[in-house]
Parts: sequence; structure tokens; C-alpha cells
Amino acid sequence: MRRALAEAEAAAARGEVPVGAVVVGAGGELLAADHNRREEDQDPSAHAELLAIRSAAKQAGSWRLEGATLYVTLEPCAMCAGAIVLARIRRLVFGASDPKAGFCGSLGDLVRDRRLNHRVEVVAGVLADEGGGLLREFFARLRKDEAPDL
Repeated sequence: MRRALAEAEAAAARGEVPVGAVVVGAGGELLAADHNRREEDQDPSAHAELLAIRSAAKQAGSWRLEGATLYVTLEPCAMCAGAIVLARIRRLVFGASDPKAGFCGSLGDLVRDRRLNHRVEVVAGVLADEGGGLLREFFARLRKDEAPDL
């Protein structure tokens, strides 16, 4: 999770929402690490999780990431939760919950939906204060920069 936090810090330094993700293979090897790049890539799907999953699949030589663990600093949204299930990731470890868009326990729980052919083990709240703090600081700075001078 520390590596995912470093990715989130890199995102913030580039003006991106500070979310980082890391995929670790079944043998404990680092397969991929990335951060949000929606602004840089002008791509609404350039979330840290999707970018890391894509890179991990290339590194592993398979779209099936069975046995892999995804570490992410913020609870994944519905799009990312769907990708996690489709990639057959075994375990998701995330930091801060996302009550506005999280789909791994907050708004819904796609990764553990019994109607799907694959369910993901979820560990929530790991280093949540650190990941949440990065997000709060980022958005506070954004609001301050957008505030009109009076």
C-alpha cells in the first residue's frame, strides 16, 4: 500500500486526483503500479486501477490475473470494480472508502456480488488516513485556487 500511496502522491504532483494502484502477482512480484491520468491522457477511463490492471495483464502475459492482489488508495468505482472482477483478481486491498462513488462496499458491492462468476476478497481501510488525507489536501488546494479574490 505504501507504493500505491507513492503513486497517489505522483498523481497529485501532476495535477491529477491522487489515487494510486499497484498489482502484485500470486508469487508476490510487482506486476504494475500506476496513478490516475485522466487529465494527462484526456481519458475518462484512465483511473489508477484500470491502468495498473492493463499493465499487469501485459506483464503477466494474460488478462486473467488469478491469484493477484490489487492495492489501491481509494475504494474503486463501479467501472474499476467491474474490471477487477473481469481480470479475476483474487484480492482487493483499499485505503479510504468512497461514499460518493465507491462500489466495493459503499454504494454497492460489485466485487462480491454472488450473481457473478468471480468474487473478490476485500480488505478495506488499509492506510486509509494517509490516502484520504492526500485527497482532502488535493481538493482543499483546488477549492482555494478556484476561489475568487475578494
